[in-house]
Amino acid sequence: MRNGLSNKGLHWAWIILSVCFVNLFVNYSIRLGYAVVLPEMIRSIGLNRTQGGTIYNFYLAAYLCLTPFAGNFTDRFGARRVITLFCILMGSGTLLMGTVERFWTACIFYGLVGAGASAMWTPIITVVQRWFGLKRRGMALGILSTGYGLGFATMGWLFPILIQSFSWRFCWYVLGSLGLIMVLINGIFLRSKPEDLRMSPWGEEENPPLENPTSHGLAEEVRYGEVFRSSLFWTIGASYFFAACALYVITTFMVDYANMELGFSFKTASFLATIHGLSQVAGVLTIPMLSDRIGRRLTITGSNFLIALSIVGIIASGKVVLGLYASIAFLGLSYGVTWPLYGACGGDYFKKEVMGTVIGAWTPFYGLGAISAHFIAGRIRDSAQSFQAAFYLAIIFAVIASFLMLRVKRPAEVD
Repeated sequence: MRNGLSNKGLHWAWIILSVCFVNLFVNYSIRLGYAVVLPEMIRSIGLNRTQGGTIYNFYLAAYLCLTPFAGNFTDRFGARRVITLFCILMGSGTLLMGTVERFWTACIFYGLVGAGASAMWTPIITVVQRWFGLKRRGMALGILSTGYGLGFATMGWLFPILIQSFSWRFCWYVLGSLGLIMVLINGIFLRSKPEDLRMSPWGEEENPPLENPTSHGLAEEVRYGEVFRSSLFWTIGASYFFAACALYVITTFMVDYANMELGFSFKTASFLATIHGLSQVAGVLTIPMLSDRIGRRLTITGSNFLIALSIVGIIASGKVVLGLYASIAFLGLSYGVTWPLYGACGGDYFKKEVMGTVIGAWTPFYGLGAISAHFIAGRIRDSAQSFQAAFYLAIIFAVIASFLMLRVKRPAEVD
């Protein structure tokens, strides 16, 4: 029974990957779909851009506060329980987003969504890495990460249709219902690790399965102390912060930028989300597998430089539609791979027993970067009536993120 369903041609790792893919699709449809529906919310309930960014920041504040706990809970109690429970919060909060009439209720309800979403990344990439062998993780995370690219692409195409036929509120009702359906699917199909089914990770089936430990005791605490004393942890985290700053300045406001500042129709502006999402899919299906060969360090460095070049292209394109579309496409390539590549560093540089905790502890860097991006870009747009200065800052952020990763050693050189 060691390999379970793999003896019949299907390893349970692929069931895990499929369920996690759908989780990411729903989660990132909710998260990134906000950028698509934001212009209509601004018109409907009278928001300004600072308020629009603040609503998202409530989501991110709840997300980054709870994600370290979600990562640690994953190590202690298993991904199945954590993901299923938090999915209830995410789906419920999303349904409530369809009822908002005021700025502060939107902040509270989207904060509830963020609380639930805190288990929709760290536990998911942790459980996927545990079900796939070391040399297969880049491939598995690449396939997994098409979920959020397709989610964003679908919302860029679907939301304008739903808004025209019904309203922006109906978009939230659809997504909230999908979130609650995933509660049942997660409870039935997810398994926290191969040892739960007396199996080995796919790609390492020649190795005997490990026994399920009941307690790590003092050894676990020592590992955690070593993690947070490591300069490697803080350098990668700082790079993650600046990469998130650069990406969210553009991603959250790009539809609003094209619609309100450049004067494109809402349909044309929303198509940026579809291009962005499809490019994410192209990126995650190719670049993570490349990182298995050349290493996460060089791949992340190159990706962050591509972010900087893409933003230069966005600024230079102005009202040239094809130039703007092309620049957003290149940005999407890097956006899609940024999160799984940084997450994979947790498995490359730290022991698997604390992998969830490490990835969760990096999430506040990401969250603070995104919150900073929303505050900076929203304030600049409201005061200067233009996003240009914010976009220039995003270029600087991406370059800093690249140079920080160059300071990271290859895993073989780390003691």
